[in-house]
Amino acid sequence: MKEKVILAYSGGLDTTAIIPWLKETYGYDVVCVCIDVGQESELDGLDERAKVCGAAKLYIEDVIDEFCDDYIVPCVQAHAVYENKYLLGTSMARPLIAKRLVEIARKEGATAICHGATGKGNDQVRFELGIKALAPDLKIIAPWRDDKWKLQSREDEIDFCRAHGIDLPFAADSSYSRDRNLWHISHEGLELEDPSNAPNYDHLLVLGTTPEKAPDEGEVVTMTFEKGVPKSVNGKEMKVSDIIRELNTLGGKHGIGIVDIVENRVVGMKSRGVYETPGGTILMEAHQQLEELILDRDTYTVKKDLGNKFADVVYEGKWFTPLRE
Repeated sequence: MKEKVILAYSGGLDTTAIIPWLKETYGYDVVCVCIDVGQESELDGLDERAKVCGAAKLYIEDVIDEFCDDYIVPCVQAHAVYENKYLLGTSMARPLIAKRLVEIARKEGATAICHGATGKGNDQVRFELGIKALAPDLKIIAPWRDDKWKLQSREDEIDFCRAHGIDLPFAADSSYSRDRNLWHISHEGLELEDPSNAPNYDHLLVLGTTPEKAPDEGEVVTMTFEKGVPKSVNGKEMKVSDIIRELNTLGGKHGIGIVDIVENRVVGMKSRGVYETPGGTILMEAHQQLEELILDRDTYTVKKDLGNKFADVVYEGKWFTPLRE
């Protein structure tokens, strides 16, 4: 009986090419797992695509409410902002994804977990620290750091897929590298590679518009909180995920939450990205105003330092640590 590997599957070109590569390089049965943290249309057609590529099975796991309640809310309460601008959209989601990958690996009796994160980014660190914290016995396969992985470009991956009878709708020309969930969407690549270039917002933005194109008239938003957890928007009680959806619509309409930053990655590189976090920006600001009303001076001062430390811990992939708790 073949050993099973769990593949963190997005349906993109990288993880599509990884399915046949795992089968022929390591002889595994490949179980694809897509964790739904709010990617929306990106999940369309994944089942058929995974099967065409040779996956034995595909799980699509909706963890949006768990993501909001157990990962986003603590970061809002801590006012965790990395390097004064980044609201941790990708960083918060990775430990939850790692947790579900481990749970399904246990359910399937798999011996390994594979991810498609590159060898120069933060996500390899976040995935692997999460997996090792929860399942130190499982093998981790990272193709982009594996000597057996010979594919070095999108063209290589497309040719590899075609050679395996997989003809998929991926263009060889480059596009923005994006990560999307309910909280945010990040954009890297193309003109952003050169720090002297302004972002091409007309082509780049997904969740909203620029302030220049937003309505001239402002809008008043009222929110209520209970023990630091958001409970309603404009008098309507909702669960946290629906509050974020509502605020995303409002914030996107008014050009809120667009940041263009050069950040210091865990691996020692700098990276330039544009982040859209319309609803998250409003929610963080509302929670800040709540704290201005109720925290005493000394507590408020110390909490700012703790919030920065919390942001660093989450950014570095150390969610499942005593320090983060």
